[in-house]
This record gives sequence, structure tokens and C-alpha cells, in this order.
Amino acid sequence: MSYILEVCADSVQSAVAAQEGGADRVELCSALVIGGLSPSAAMFRQVRENTDLKIRVLLRPRFGDFCYDEYEFRTLKEEVEQFRGLGADGVVIGILKPDGTLNMEQMEELVKAAKGIGITMHRAFDVCRDPYEALEQCVSLGIDTILTSGQKSSAWEGRERLSELVRQADGRIDILAGAGIGPESIRELADYTGVCSFHMSGKKVLDSQMEFRRVGVPMGIPGFSEFEIWQTDAEQVKRAAEILRKEQE
Repeated sequence: MSYILEVCADSVQSAVAAQEGGADRVELCSALVIGGLSPSAAMFRQVRENTDLKIRVLLRPRFGDFCYDEYEFRTLKEEVEQFRGLGADGVVIGILKPDGTLNMEQMEELVKAAKGIGITMHRAFDVCRDPYEALEQCVSLGIDTILTSGQKSSAWEGRERLSELVRQADGRIDILAGAGIGPESIRELADYTGVCSFHMSGKKVLDSQMEFRRVGVPMGIPGFSEFEIWQTDAEQVKRAAEILRKEQE
């Protein structure tokens, strides 16, 4: 059995750490602290230049829900075309309608814009109305991967549904387990669910290099320190990768 370990990275340093740890590919984004947003073209080029990893690019125009207006949709479509042109191995997308179903019309346009590169349905899947219907719709669109926690706050909590999704997929689409994935849980999750692909951030929190610190001036969401840097920990990735390699033996 062959396993895939994908690391979600929102900086060049995190992507480099993912490669050092033995990841198979990265999901490249920005602003991972709020669930991930689209990265810049410059960041993509730097990751391509400094790693040999396959890169799937998360495309999400803003924080919040996955129901987008026409401006946001046109932005997404242009980003799909942009990153395909830059040589991305795949894109990570997802759009819902207000009733919680997949927006098939808009998704179909994005799939066509991708023109044959890999496509992951991101965790909009985890807040859709009917995951079993959505899986069949993803297959019909030609999407090759669904990133999901089984519609729970962590993949381990969603392990029953993940098992059901793997059985329903029956090899037609890859179920990529994400949320709370780490070396402590990855073997048990693989054995329990039959999932062969795993998505982790492996993050560690570093103290800022700033010596002078102006406190009480938040730059974003209240409660998040301006003097903490989240980065991928190569050691966590390495431990998870080693576990999966042993599972393959």
C-alpha cells in the first residue's frame, strides 16, 4: 500500500521544513492561522525554487464561508489560471451554495480552468449538507482528491465517516484526511479508516525575533499574539513520514 503525506505550508521556510521531513507534497497557502488563504505568485516561485516538492495551491479569496460573490469567483478563476501557468501541480478549491450543496456550475468552471492539473476539494466539503452526494459530484467533475476531517473538528473524531467515505470512493477519488493529523495519531487513523493520504501542518510556534515590542496594538484578530511565528516543524513531519513508510513495508 502506498501512502501520501501532504504538508500545509504558508511560508517558504515551512515548505523547506516539509521537504526536510520527508513530505511528498505541500499545500501552499497564506494565513494558515485563519484556515488558509490564497498565496502570492512570488511565494509560489520561491517554494518551487527552494524545494523539489509537488505543490498544490490552496485558493481561497477571504476568511469565512465558502459562498462567493461574482467578484470573488472571478478572482478564484483567475488564480486557477495563474497558478496553472506558473507550473503548479494542482489547485485546492471549493465553493458552496447557500443551501450547503456544492456550487456545481462554478466548480465546473474552475475545473475547466485547471486544464488537467490535479484538483483537491478542500474542507468546504466538511461543512456541506450531504458529504456522500458531494463525493459523487466531485467524482463527476473530475476532481481527484477530497480533503476532509469526516465533518468533525479532527480526523480522529471523524474516523467513522472517513471510513465510510473511503468505502464509497472505492478508488475513484482519493480521501485525504486532515485536521489534527500528527505522528501520534497517523498509524491508528490509517489502520482504522483505510485512508492512504494524510494532510498535516506539523506546526511549531516560534518566538518573534523582535526585541522591541509595542504591546496593545493588535494588527488582526484579537487574541493572536503579534510576536509568535507559526512554522512547520521538520521533526514532526519526519516522524509522521517514518510511520507511513513502516506501514508500507
